[in-house]
Amino acid sequence: MIGCSQFLGWYLLGMTVLVNGDVGGTLSVLDPMVLRGDGCFEAARIYGGVCFKIDDHLDRLARSAAALEIELPALDTIKAWCTKLAQERDTGVIRVLASAGPADLRSEPGTLVVLDQPLPEILGAYRLLPVVAPWHPAGVEWTLAGVKTLSYAPNMAASRQAREEAFDDALLISRDGTVLEMPTSTVAWVIDGTLETPTLELGILGSITRMVVLGLCERLEIPVVEGRFATKRLAVADEVMVLSSIKEVRPVTTVGRHIYEPGPTTAELGHAYSRLVVEELAG
Repeated sequence: MIGCSQFLGWYLLGMTVLVNGDVGGTLSVLDPMVLRGDGCFEAARIYGGVCFKIDDHLDRLARSAAALEIELPALDTIKAWCTKLAQERDTGVIRVLASAGPADLRSEPGTLVVLDQPLPEILGAYRLLPVVAPWHPAGVEWTLAGVKTLSYAPNMAASRQAREEAFDDALLISRDGTVLEMPTSTVAWVIDGTLETPTLELGILGSITRMVVLGLCERLEIPVVEGRFATKRLAVADEVMVLSSIKEVRPVTTVGRHIYEPGPTTAELGHAYSRLVVEELAG
């Protein structure tokens, strides 16, 4: 069990951890989230002590938990825990992790961990290495397609491979060469003024930032096409961008051997996203 001495260590690292709402709570090493990565999670960015789009994040957590047959505490309760830590953190990241608990009864609430972290390093632009992702559903229907599970080991391995080859992150590609997503972000690109992005039918994560950006495109009258695109489509892109709750909207300057200049649409969407954050936090 992880107990109070461990929580002191987390405090010294600048983190607060709640286990089922209790700062003095314990997390069993036999919990399925620890033992097998069997669980789901969310990560929301904190601006000025407020979690941006926390309701959308928790709604997605509920959908993920339902797919994994995990009983959650009431979403209002989880939101209150997130709000408490966000107010104490001011700027950073809130993470919520859920599993069925060490007893794995799946008929009553299990383990719910909420923690805050400092904001990680965010680059001004990203260089991506295409990496084939044989573990990704890539359009094949299955129970956990699009679910935000804790089992991110293959994704993290792809990111490490990219860094080892002097890139910043990976761009996941299906076995047949279809563009999917990044290990922890969504990708989009612009061709002749139209934003293109992989369809959710591929089993990619229904990114909150993707949803927000597509809404901004409608407001800004930027045409959008969601679909299945081969990697060769990126060869003719005018600009490429990363979409992420943590990274927000960032330009991509390299995908494999292709080089891009940060473009006007990426900049426009980035500014619009920042304005929306300010608007929502003020309102």
